[in-house]
Amino acid sequence: MRRLAAILIASLLLPLVSPSGSAHAQSPRIPDARVQWIDRDTLAWPGDLGTPDHPHHLVHDGGTLTLTRRPGGLTPAQRERYPHLAAAGYDAFTVDARGRERDILRGAVTAEADGVVTGVQIPGVLDDLYAGAAAGRRLGPDFEHGRPTLSVWAPTARTVALEIDGRAVPMRRDDASGVWSVTGPRAWQGKSYRYAVTVWVPSVGQVVTNRVTDPYSTALTTDSERSVVTDLADPALAPPGWRGLRKPKAVPLRDAQIQELHIRDFSVVDRTSAHPGQYLAFTDQGSAGMRHLKRLAEAGTSYVHLLPAFDFATVPERRADQAVPPCDLAALPADSDRQQECVGRTAARDAYNWGYDPLHYTVPEGSYASEPDGPGRTVEFRRMVQGLAGAGLRTVMDVVYNHTAASGQDPKSVLDRVVPGYYHRLLADGGVATSSCCANTAPEHAMMGRLVVDSVVTWAKQYKVDGFRFDLMGHHPKANILAVRRALDALTPQKDGVDGKAVLLYGEGWNFGEVADDARFVQATQRNMAGTGIATFSDRARDAVRGGGPFDADPRLQGFASGLFTDPNEAAQGTPDEQRARLLHAQDLIKVGLSGNLAGYRFTDSTGRAVRGADVDYNGAPAGYAAAPGDALAYVDAHDNETLYDALAYKLPRSTSAADRARMQVLAMATATLSQGPALSQAGTDLLRSKSLDRNSFDSGDWFNAIHWDCADGNGFGRGLPPARDNAAKWSYARALLAEPALRPGCSAVEAASAAYRDLLRIRATEPVFSHVSAEAVQRDLSFPLSGEGETAGVITMRAGSLVVVFNATPRRRDQRVGGLAGSRYGLHEVQARGADPVAKSASYDVSSGTFSVPGRTVAVFRQEG
Repeated sequence: MRRLAAILIASLLLPLVSPSGSAHAQSPRIPDARVQWIDRDTLAWPGDLGTPDHPHHLVHDGGTLTLTRRPGGLTPAQRERYPHLAAAGYDAFTVDARGRERDILRGAVTAEADGVVTGVQIPGVLDDLYAGAAAGRRLGPDFEHGRPTLSVWAPTARTVALEIDGRAVPMRRDDASGVWSVTGPRAWQGKSYRYAVTVWVPSVGQVVTNRVTDPYSTALTTDSERSVVTDLADPALAPPGWRGLRKPKAVPLRDAQIQELHIRDFSVVDRTSAHPGQYLAFTDQGSAGMRHLKRLAEAGTSYVHLLPAFDFATVPERRADQAVPPCDLAALPADSDRQQECVGRTAARDAYNWGYDPLHYTVPEGSYASEPDGPGRTVEFRRMVQGLAGAGLRTVMDVVYNHTAASGQDPKSVLDRVVPGYYHRLLADGGVATSSCCANTAPEHAMMGRLVVDSVVTWAKQYKVDGFRFDLMGHHPKANILAVRRALDALTPQKDGVDGKAVLLYGEGWNFGEVADDARFVQATQRNMAGTGIATFSDRARDAVRGGGPFDADPRLQGFASGLFTDPNEAAQGTPDEQRARLLHAQDLIKVGLSGNLAGYRFTDSTGRAVRGADVDYNGAPAGYAAAPGDALAYVDAHDNETLYDALAYKLPRSTSAADRARMQVLAMATATLSQGPALSQAGTDLLRSKSLDRNSFDSGDWFNAIHWDCADGNGFGRGLPPARDNAAKWSYARALLAEPALRPGCSAVEAASAAYRDLLRIRATEPVFSHVSAEAVQRDLSFPLSGEGETAGVITMRAGSLVVVFNATPRRRDQRVGGLAGSRYGLHEVQARGADPVAKSASYDVSSGTFSVPGRTVAVFRQEG
């Protein structure tokens, strides 16, 4: 046994690397890590690794431990906590480390059976040993009487030193919690620092000294090279009026009307902004962009949802370092591929990225600040929040805790260089899962889950952020998101300066990847979050309205608002009867969406069947999944996939006029705006915003992404073929469209669409029938009186309390006779009757027959009179 241990340790243990980072010696790297140490007593062992009744060993720096196979395998509690291991048939082996677990885990650990050696995954045992005690320890910079204490959780580290002010200060380890800390003088405030973490790194098979920033950083130097000792409660970081900032009245999630906005898109080409591309652009109250946001707020928009504004990895923060495309892009033809080629040359070094590549979760991104070095970005972020509040809007942050920009020893990896192998979700072979796109984090691990909660609370308390949109929320445990909710609910105006119960939470509840179908934990997915008061994006009505789906090879597939059956394009979409059947099913999906996507909402579908929302099919899944209004968030476009205008450019017949395209745009937006529950719209959609058909513009630069507030500058359509990276397969469809002048709308179409949308917002904001609290109230007041076998294809008639709403997506005027209303008096809603849309004003009602007559491509809202 000692010989076995000696051989394995000799092959795996390396000398400490030098301060420069180069190793004194090299040894073989562990190829995988298939055994999992899930608590202090148990190793979960894959059934195909060694013969079960042969000796199994845990090998560490100090020797070898012989394991005992546990009859019956994993305990019921372990099976519940690790369902994926139970499903895969893992055996359970008991380990008796005699209290030496903490020491063992600070060195190389491997497992062996039948001469086969593999690495060991350790997150479970780290949680068992340390998480309880660590829960009560503050991390990052913490101040008492002006003196900072810096703390970092690094339970597997051999040593940790604080590099500050030109010297290395040893930190003290608390054995119970695994937290290393040091208290310094007041003079440390404002100083830059790093941690020097000496730790065994399984991925490289050696002991390394990682010089790394603080995972709990509150401020950073330029390009995130070092953390900065910063007290966010320092009055010097509070702009005038911050402490007493008065926000617009909080709107319940079920009533939220949200504009999704990228900080740089908002102002970078706005000639009226004094701070293009910066946080401070939101303080330019007279700029075109801010004037437009104020108009939307006056109409009923309540929140601005900012795409990632935390510190991300992919943009140089010094303006002098930001590359600019070296071409005269404006001089190139509308259907050329040269714009995207030129933008692509500098994409990795320019000032643009959506920001879904987190580096530090709780520090504002530096590239949006006028001065990225130090805590100045904190002041400017706060001024942005003030500016939005002054425009009548609350602030939502897009947060991306489900992955990091990098893992392992990558220079852009922070968490994994502090506690290697802990913060990321590992697959069965020990590799990092990447289903999110990047290195997936593991919020099911206690300290990653805690980081999520702590970070959100900091943004809410210190930056007065009013809501959070969780990227890929389905990759989080439901329990983690509920823990966020509880932590926010505990914040009070008296104690914390904010009312945490008013903070909104919503996210992407998609179900995919290694966690799909609750494989590892109960996920925060659409179905599972129903009834929690935390909303998930609903893709059901989105696809029915737009047509097709986000990943169609042919982008011309039509839907309710893009002409399916009623105004077909040249694409092969089946016979007229098949198209009609698909359209009527799309209308059923939209009806479910208008109910708030309620699972139990009862209505008659287009075939004449009595159904509930959950009975309506959406690609093999129930369309309705919500338990109450506010569980589902309605939208027809967002930053992902083509803008609504671009989707309609593909789908509507080429001959469709600019005015009619604008009308279909408004009709599509109305299906979200006039639904029960919250609705989101991508900023600029009411202005017919285009990204020149780019379906994934995350790195497509200002050229394809910027919002053009001045309609004289165009809407963004015809700025060249979209980047080949994600769009080349659709160039054959895109080229002719981009060359078509008629698809570049003029000011009349843009202004008409925006004004008509604002009229609908006013109706949504002022009519209580759109703001029901319960599913029972929705069932009582919402109906579709003409739904059934005789339903008009392309028209949805909705009765909502004293209102009747007719969505006529066909090209022609349609009469909708609701016999049960004959003799009741209705008139066009006063907002539309006095509103901006002359076509909508021609909608009429015949009292004797109960017939509503609505022009083509029009949404008309009628109110009962008398």
